Amino acid sequence: MASLDEGWADPARLYREGRRARLLLDAAREAAAEAVGCRADELVFTPSGTRAVHSGIAGALAGRRRVGRHLIVSAVEHSSALHAAEVHQADGGSVTEVAVERTGAVNPSVYAEALRPDTALACLQSANHEVGTVQPVAEVAEACRAAGVPLLVDAAQSLGWGPVGGDWSLLAASAHKWGGPAGVGLLVVRKGVRFAPQGPRDEREMGRAAGFENLPAIVAAAASLRAVRAEAAEEAARLRELTERIRARVPRLVPDVEVVGDPERRLPGVVTFSCLYVDGETLLHELDRADFSVSSGSSCTSSTLTPSHVLRAMGVLSEGNIRVSLPPGTRQEDVERFLAVLPEVVAGVREKLGAPVSAGDVLAQERDEALVVDALGRRCPIPVIELAKVIGDVPVGGTVRVLSDDEAARLDIPAWCEMRGQEYVGEEPADRGAAYVVRRVS
Repeated sequence: MASLDEGWADPARLYREGRRARLLLDAAREAAAEAVGCRADELVFTPSGTRAVHSGIAGALAGRRRVGRHLIVSAVEHSSALHAAEVHQADGGSVTEVAVERTGAVNPSVYAEALRPDTALACLQSANHEVGTVQPVAEVAEACRAAGVPLLVDAAQSLGWGPVGGDWSLLAASAHKWGGPAGVGLLVVRKGVRFAPQGPRDEREMGRAAGFENLPAIVAAAASLRAVRAEAAEEAARLRELTERIRARVPRLVPDVEVVGDPERRLPGVVTFSCLYVDGETLLHELDRADFSVSSGSSCTSSTLTPSHVLRAMGVLSEGNIRVSLPPGTRQEDVERFLAVLPEVVAGVREKLGAPVSAGDVLAQERDEALVVDALGRRCPIPVIELAKVIGDVPVGGTVRVLSDDEAARLDIPAWCEMRGQEYVGEEPADRGAAYVVRRVS
């Protein structure tokens, strides 16, 4: 409220009202720096977390251009980092995308192998926004430090729960992720890191974020970060118990469900699972009707028809994906009601999608003694549904060829085989789309 009353002036000016605004800005910077664990003169406020990531990557790459133009990212980074990597690659730079394990975490030794003499910058999120897996930042930072490569950490998801450990060099975050206002991000560049801000510059925020600072939002961001940190330990323990309840009970309540993400090294309030034979967007809307606001950040979207890059990198099921985020203050009775409603909702969606296929959908024709399922022109999860319907008719050792032109099938059919204990033989070219070959094992 003080920032609204007294922070209207330009903090870059020397008149009295400007000096008052400057005091508020400096106090907010000190508070944010204390929460991050850095010096106040290493931190600047940006218009968003995305802008912080973009500015951090571009500035670090430009500052170390003499070393080389090689950039490292993990395969599950936030899209802001991956988009920045695409721009860098289009401009002639090289990018290595480090694969992740099935839990969504990178292996530090595998990440270290990607480091090269011409590596200018490495990036790694502190925790994944879709599945909640916490990354081994400290171990990766140690490898980067030994190689003389700065590490940029996207701490958007984790900063509200505590500082990021390890000897990282740059850090980006977004206030709305810890309950602060939208439109405020922060970027930290440690002293000694070569950094050259890109784009037009002015005198504000050390030349790293141009434009008049949104002082009320910045003060609110710092105040909210301090407030959530004061309750973080107690609230984290409470939310972990609730998310663990969801992780344990959903597979018992709903058949054919895969809970994804690391079961232990994870954020307190995020739990993600995928339901076989269910369209994620339909499931989201049905849960919305029941007054549950969840996300489906992994199923095919109506705009792109492609599955989440995170689930693709993890090699897990993408169809019927639901991400549940429990904000601070979530009540136990809310979780219990969600668990009571979910089985009926999933069953209803499956019933709608599970009608018998028409005569033209399954072709019992001989082709190398393989049953052919024609799912061309049909979206996820129909190809997997049709595969599940016929696998029991195939003798053990026999194969099924699923014809599909849906991008999600490339991810979901191997994931289905993993869940069902069947053998995924591979992908073959077809006149339209691709043929996915599955061998019945049991």
